Amino acid sequence: MVTNGIDVELDELIALRRDIHANPETAFDEHRTGGLVAAKLRAWDIETHAGIGGTGVVGVVRGLRGSGRTIALRADMDALPMEEEGRPLHRSLRQGVFHGCGHDGHTAMLLGAARHFSRHRDFAGNIVLVFQPAEETGGGANAMLADGLEERFNYDEIYALHNAPHFAPGTFGVRDGAMLASCDEIAISIEGVGGHGAAPDKTRDPVMAAAQLICSLQTIVSRSTEPSAAVVLSIGSVHAGSAPNVIPSHATLTGTLRTFDERVRALAKARVRTICEGVAIASECTIIVDFQNSSTATINHCEQAEAAAAAAVEVFGAGNVLRDFMPLNGSEDFSEFLLRRPGAYALIGQGGVSCHHPEFDFNDDVLPLGVRFFVALAHARLGS
Repeated sequence: MVTNGIDVELDELIALRRDIHANPETAFDEHRTGGLVAAKLRAWDIETHAGIGGTGVVGVVRGLRGSGRTIALRADMDALPMEEEGRPLHRSLRQGVFHGCGHDGHTAMLLGAARHFSRHRDFAGNIVLVFQPAEETGGGANAMLADGLEERFNYDEIYALHNAPHFAPGTFGVRDGAMLASCDEIAISIEGVGGHGAAPDKTRDPVMAAAQLICSLQTIVSRSTEPSAAVVLSIGSVHAGSAPNVIPSHATLTGTLRTFDERVRALAKARVRTICEGVAIASECTIIVDFQNSSTATINHCEQAEAAAAAAVEVFGAGNVLRDFMPLNGSEDFSEFLLRRPGAYALIGQGGVSCHHPEFDFNDDVLPLGVRFFVALAHARLGS
């Protein structure tokens, strides 16, 4: 299939995507997926580097016109630790592991672009194809960076494309500035003194402390940050005790904090600590708070966002390229790349249920659109 001069082996691409979907792997366990990617790149005579950041893979396509700019294109490969409830023919074969966020489609689209560039190298500069592990845990980008991704491949810009169920198929979205929120997972451990439920005065009740925290932490949004600031704090799990007549000695809370502004993020995290300290004094419990799997907000660079939008116009049409929409409260460790090099994170509309829904499935109809976007963007930025 050739569309606008771009080779897209659609049947092969769909088969690849569905194979990855049926054989999902979670963060840093992407051995089969990474091996499949590396094998394809090598079969297409693309310079291939495996094992970067653990299970990451990088392909390099060098243009035949000599030196020039180096553009990096990134796709994430990992799946979610959740059960698939949909019933596609390519349903997950691994219990409790599921491509519920479309990373199988992202990997397939970038492989489609790799296939095109393996046949068409008439450009100056280089294209770096980054297949990243462990986006869902927020550790994959930093693992690749720690393994020398920037130094080894010395790219000038970096771009990523993520599916967007809330956008219709055939549409594309990219914003200047904030695209996605920062993310901090909150883990709170409460140590008290357990005892009989009929004698609470003999205990130091961690359940009561947990209840106070759940309510008090909401005041960070309602009373500590400006009303116009976009900040979300949600407690997602509470664990304490096992019997109705026993006050336990230990309780835990976990939650998530999302913001778009580093100043607001720092304020909110400081208030979490202060509130925990205050409740610890009031309840006479020991309370420890930790922030885990953190990533900054995904902030696009304006020049690169404009370049992505211009390339998208060629593929989707001007009326289908969205520039004015609200940033999303989801988060992405692609933000780590954007802290270091210019780039942009964009969305490809696909419709259907939301990401992380148990019946999610990537829309194969948009695969060729994603390939065409990557190719058009790379050519535009390489000046070819």
